[in-house]
Amino acid sequence: MSEIPAYTLAYYGCNHEGYDGGGHDSHIGTNWIDIWGTGWEKELADIMAFPKYNPLADISSLREYEWPNPNDENIYGYIYKSRDEFTEDDCFITGFHRDTLWEKAYMLVGMENMLVNLLTEPEFAKEILHKIMDFQLGIAKHYVKCGVELVLLGDDLGTQKSLIIGEELLYEFFVPEYRRLINYYKEQGIIISFHSCGHIEPLLDMFIELGINVLNPIQATANNLAYVREKTDNKMALLGGVSTKLVMDGSIEEIEIAVKDAIYLLGKNGGYFCAPDQSMPFPKEKITAFHKAVDYYGKM
Repeated sequence: MSEIPAYTLAYYGCNHEGYDGGGHDSHIGTNWIDIWGTGWEKELADIMAFPKYNPLADISSLREYEWPNPNDENIYGYIYKSRDEFTEDDCFITGFHRDTLWEKAYMLVGMENMLVNLLTEPEFAKEILHKIMDFQLGIAKHYVKCGVELVLLGDDLGTQKSLIIGEELLYEFFVPEYRRLINYYKEQGIIISFHSCGHIEPLLDMFIELGINVLNPIQATANNLAYVREKTDNKMALLGGVSTKLVMDGSIEEIEIAVKDAIYLLGKNGGYFCAPDQSMPFPKEKITAFHKAVDYYGKM
């Protein structure tokens, strides 16, 4: 299987929409302010826009900053609307927490600013993270009311070669906040999938301790896949593991071999969803070959 079958519910603003429009379906060249006050510009088709303005770049701005309210019907109403439109019976009802904590923080503060603040303004950093998680917990309660069975959390914590934030800082600032949200869902018996791009090998114990059920996308070019599987075997399912660049630029034969190898390495004992390690606008013939290979080798 190449993905988790899911019908995804999302609050308004989850995909960086603003009260006056915008979001990642916008036309190239569109500029907008999202519900958090972050400014965006759409530069590339089929690719997430990039933040251009951070409302909390100046610490003093926090005093007057108005946090979005998860109980604002303009925000949560989209969750219930999507739930009412649900007609499928062969997939998970899923809640989406895009930019769960770290990514939302740097979108509000600026990446360099937030990294510096972890060391120079720790109380400011902790307040930002706590307020973000307050919002996520408020949204979580709406998802639970709608009967979600799976939730998608995500923060890109790795580069291609290392972590963005050291483990000590992650455990001090981020783990307590992640645990608030994850424990709430665990108490409801809900499956938790966590997305982090990049090199995440040093964080496998952290994900296991937090109780993550599915980890993705397991970037093939940034991790030792054999090591990741050894550490997580029988503890956590994996999703991803096939190089996006290979699916984009490789030959049909190379794609088939990569799928076969990934399924054997990561899925021979089960607990594996074979998928490209990033979502991209793949050439049709390449992604078709990928899915055919998954169907074939996944049944052998």
